[in-house]
Amino acid sequence: MIFIVTVFNYVDRATLSIAAPSMRHELGFDALTMGIAFSAFGWAYTAMQIPGGLILDRFGARLVLGLSLVLWSVLTFLQGYVHLFASAFFWLFALRFLMGVAESPAFPANSRLTVMWFPSAERGLATSVFQSAQYFALAVFTPIMTYTVHAWGWHYVFYLTGAVGVFIGLWWLKVVREPRRDHRVNEAELAYIADGGGLPTMGDGPAPFSWAQVRGIACNRMMIGIYIGQFCLTSITWFFLTWFPTYLIEAKGMSILKVGLVAALPAIAGCLGGIIGGFWSDWMLKRGFSLTAARKTPIISGLVLSSTIVLANYVQSTAVVVAVMSVAFFAKGIGNLGWCILGDVSPKKAMGISGGMFNLCGNLASIATPLAIGWMIKTTGSFETALTYVATLALIGAFSYLVIVGKLERLDPDGSPPTEDGSRRSPLAPRHGT
Repeated sequence: MIFIVTVFNYVDRATLSIAAPSMRHELGFDALTMGIAFSAFGWAYTAMQIPGGLILDRFGARLVLGLSLVLWSVLTFLQGYVHLFASAFFWLFALRFLMGVAESPAFPANSRLTVMWFPSAERGLATSVFQSAQYFALAVFTPIMTYTVHAWGWHYVFYLTGAVGVFIGLWWLKVVREPRRDHRVNEAELAYIADGGGLPTMGDGPAPFSWAQVRGIACNRMMIGIYIGQFCLTSITWFFLTWFPTYLIEAKGMSILKVGLVAALPAIAGCLGGIIGGFWSDWMLKRGFSLTAARKTPIISGLVLSSTIVLANYVQSTAVVVAVMSVAFFAKGIGNLGWCILGDVSPKKAMGISGGMFNLCGNLASIATPLAIGWMIKTTGSFETALTYVATLALIGAFSYLVIVGKLERLDPDGSPPTEDGSRRSPLAPRHGT
């Protein structure tokens, strides 16, 4: 169910990138204006991460995510009507902004539920399954959405995805429960989850909150490194979510129907990479590698390999360009274990707020990437600088995990890592070990 909901989380985000070429022609938007429209979601989604995390810790993941899905799907549906208004850009920006507000609890809720349902040695694969939904969404629904644009017009992309999302939200509320509230779960299973490092009782009551706890988490060196790495990883995602279809049309001269098929190939590769990354991490953990090695090795390897996206600047063949993009997105999938790490290291009673802070930092990329690439295209008239920008961020992310993050360990409730003797130290104190 988390996978299905996350698929439509990304389908609804991607609707604008699929509709963008036709919308630009009909509504007269230039590249920078379209970049601003792309970024509207990111402004709200990013700003609402900490409030969304607080709401999750107060009301639980099941209820919050289900209601969020219904709301963001309604807002997606309404975007099909922006052409009816004289100020189409204003209404498009406003609806995308509100959609960002509605989607803000989604990934912290995913992480919270995964930590509640899975022990540590199974969590890498479980996380990679719902993380692969973003690639599955692009692979399966990009051809469907581009055909919809070709056959009926860009408006119907919003109508169809919005309507399906409302149905799935109601379905979620009917069938999903947290472990302690699911009648199918017995005490032996709860003990198995808890003994393996899961937190099945995390939803038993509202979690306490303090700003000191937020400061402790935010100032911790390990968390700062994780935040930087997630920003860089998410920048790659947002290139594919926003500008990639336009890149294929404007830089490579493809038709909208061909884009629907070709753009699915990197997404398929990303989905495969995501599953491999989760298997790889759990395999290492079960064979005695430390948590640090098991989680960081796939992430660093994936980010370094993702930087090969820059090679697209030096080849002319469309087939080779698509192959380069597929390798880059495959590698990004391998490294997409940030949410798994968050479940491993967040304070047990602050999973929502910790996830909100993590997603806030990561999704600054949802603002920066569309705007930066739009500005680069408008300034240079090509995508070459944009691809170099994405590749550079991938290498910065690898450096952050390699050098800044250090040893992975669960933080105490106040946000400080435990010392070897079990006492607490200041979150600003130097940390030892790698």
